[in-house]
Amino acid sequence: MSGKSDKRDFIRDIIAEDLATGKHATTITRFPPEPNGYLHIGHAKAICLNFGLARENAATGAVCHLRFDDTNPTKEEQEYVDSIIADIKWLGFDWGEHLYFASNYFEFFYECAVHLIKEGLAYVDEQSGEEIRATRGTLTEGGQESPFRDRPAEESLALFAKMREGGVANGAAVLRARIDMASPNMNLRDPVIYRVLHESHHNTGDAWCIYPMYDYAHPLEDAHEHITHSLCTLEFENHRPLYDWVIRHCPVPAIPRQIEFARLSVNYTVMSKRKLLQLVEGGHVSGWDDPRLPTLSGLRRRGFPPEAIVAFCERVGLTKVKSVTDVALLEFEVRDFLNRTAPRRMAVLDPVKLVLTNFPDDRVEEVEALNNPEDKSAGTRKVPLGREIWIERDDFMVDPPKKYFRLAPGRAVRLRGGYIVQHTGHTTDPATGEVMEIHAEYLPGTIGQDAPEGVVCKAAIHWVSAAHAVDAEVRLYDRLFTEEDPEGCEGGLLACLNPDSLRVVTSAKLEPGLDTVDPGYRCQFERIGYFSADTVDHEPGRQPVFNRTIGLKDSWAKQKGR
Repeated sequence: MSGKSDKRDFIRDIIAEDLATGKHATTITRFPPEPNGYLHIGHAKAICLNFGLARENAATGAVCHLRFDDTNPTKEEQEYVDSIIADIKWLGFDWGEHLYFASNYFEFFYECAVHLIKEGLAYVDEQSGEEIRATRGTLTEGGQESPFRDRPAEESLALFAKMREGGVANGAAVLRARIDMASPNMNLRDPVIYRVLHESHHNTGDAWCIYPMYDYAHPLEDAHEHITHSLCTLEFENHRPLYDWVIRHCPVPAIPRQIEFARLSVNYTVMSKRKLLQLVEGGHVSGWDDPRLPTLSGLRRRGFPPEAIVAFCERVGLTKVKSVTDVALLEFEVRDFLNRTAPRRMAVLDPVKLVLTNFPDDRVEEVEALNNPEDKSAGTRKVPLGREIWIERDDFMVDPPKKYFRLAPGRAVRLRGGYIVQHTGHTTDPATGEVMEIHAEYLPGTIGQDAPEGVVCKAAIHWVSAAHAVDAEVRLYDRLFTEEDPEGCEGGLLACLNPDSLRVVTSAKLEPGLDTVDPGYRCQFERIGYFSADTVDHEPGRQPVFNRTIGLKDSWAKQKGR
């Protein structure tokens, strides 16, 4: 996503036309998150769009602002500001010097409000919140005018100044725009544009005790920053007339244009902050960065590459039609990127010991293994092989079914990158019948060579030398919900939580070296899936902790009969 793009959609067509006709000499967009929670995959679409447009039109001097829409001190925290900055940088975007806070414009907002009062376009209303809501009307009936709607401007100015000075209690008065109580658009029925909140603000401290409402502040922020194209999701379409009203009636230095597009919705997950908070506070996940959540911090911890998320957002594209995107598309982009870039390593998650009975006790060989078959430039690595190795329990069966080509009595299998080995015996637990140990003989000269005459070998299995294995904890993450539409699940959201969304393996065996990698290190455990060293609990030099990012294949597609 650098330089001029050949992507086309209705927003890019509008911008191209504005540049071609000279309406704008350049493009200025913004990403304006409220610092009241963590960003999720839905926000990634808006991030990629706004910052991507700046990159595509860089030749004209285009920029994208990062602006924190921090006008509600009761829900905003510095923690969220820091996490949002980290998430956007992780996705690969930079705002340069264009970092802004709406709270730095509070004086400008106040001056605009005073202007509206003087023009007879705003008034202080001393009704209670319940009274205002009760007289707002319905979708089919207009609202009732406030008894304070026609109070003199001088009176409203004095009361508004008193509100600012701290002389009015919370909820005792608000400032309302004077528009049209009979409008079919309820957003124009004298909306509240200022309320009293005796709350300390993360940026302005106790300097203010009145705070602007979002629908009033948002257009003024855009105008103050000379935003050319204010890109919003479709739920703001009905708010656009109010956006334009504020711009038209306030003394602003620029006239931005609001354009709406369909937000990103993905199945098998929820992106409502309220629903995510329910999962976090209810202990159904470990926190906002739980790898099962769609938060960017959760996806990062799970091992999703930022490049794959950007590619997914580009593939989804832009429309004005509401739709739900299959999460399998995101998973495809993750697999595609990791298949090309992730180094291969061997790990055994359900180990059973295989003893090479004709391999000397004191002998250790190093077999050469490809780091990535998809990228020959990635080279090879040396993997130690000794007399005793760990293999997956399901890579051996005493009584195998048809088309089972792995190790079994009387059969041979290749050790990945190493020798062909032939079963000679095994021991079982008398009480359970579980296989305790497998015996086999290795066939000399078979590394990189076909099986000798008379030996049938149709499969290769992964393995780890028992003497050199690294003990590890491996967390097998899966989708958090079993239903495509969790919010429509019969019995409520929690009724369709996937009981198998996390399984912790405490006895995994990894090839040497994986205990020294840094947090966030990504690789493919051969034949198993893609994994990432946990960014919280993994510490180099100690027992490693790896998270399953995604399996090698879409197992859900098979379950759903696709």
